[in-house]
Amino acid sequence: MKLRSLLALALFAGLTSSLVAEQKPLRVLVVAGGCCHDYGAQKDILKKGIEARLNATVEIAYVDIKDKDFKGKATQPIFEIYKNPDWAKNFDVVVHDECAADVTDQAYVANIVNAHRNGLPAVNLHCAMHSYRWGKYGEPVKVGADNASWYEMLGLQSTGHGPQEPIAISFTDKENPIVKGFADWTTMKEELYNNVQVLTGHGLATGTQKIPEKKDKAGKVTPAKEVTTIVAWTNEFGPKKTRIFSTTIGHNNATVEDARYLDLVTRGLLWSVGKLEADGKPSAGFGK
Repeated sequence: MKLRSLLALALFAGLTSSLVAEQKPLRVLVVAGGCCHDYGAQKDILKKGIEARLNATVEIAYVDIKDKDFKGKATQPIFEIYKNPDWAKNFDVVVHDECAADVTDQAYVANIVNAHRNGLPAVNLHCAMHSYRWGKYGEPVKVGADNASWYEMLGLQSTGHGPQEPIAISFTDKENPIVKGFADWTTMKEELYNNVQVLTGHGLATGTQKIPEKKDKAGKVTPAKEVTTIVAWTNEFGPKKTRIFSTTIGHNNATVEDARYLDLVTRGLLWSVGKLEADGKPSAGFGK
């Protein structure tokens, strides 16, 4: 390689390093805890994965339902940070990774949702979709109803899932920068979440799961079937069109620590804060 080219490369590398050094890191809050998942491990996997990929610092709010001082149902983790009306002011984006199906205090939930309505971007993972629900949530909610705000923030309503079986992920909006250049892949055994209704969400990927034939104790056979739902999407929420990214994938630790999953999550995070370029790369100073 010619000396001029080497010098140009060195200069570019120096400028890139300088941008990273000068650019303040994104302030990310990961909220994790609740039933049914290994959040003790997953919160750390997410922190490590995000900080390895982005110029970001990750703070964790964690409720350990196995702690001797935890009181209430496993589906009722209450996060102290959400009790503060100004809980969002020190963060650029929050990653919701909580499983809080039976938290039904409407004022508490409104304090979470209002932060996003007022402009705080969000990334929602897996069981976050099945949190903060009450009333007849198994039916399509009506926009504006008292049990609709969480689903309105998400942009898609989901209420349940099938068995743990591999999910074939197909990226449907291949030009979207969040998924641009990603190859379709098949997960290990995972939970495929249903789609009760799409509100204002824009699908990025579908998941297809083959559910095997099942026979109950009485000998009744449920035939094998194939189910396809949206598993990753974006949304613009509220008057400020706050950017929201969500994926229902992420039940098992092996999936959460998969580089393909972490790449998807971190790109969604960058998009939510307006720091993802059209080619899928971080804006200057925000990548590593």
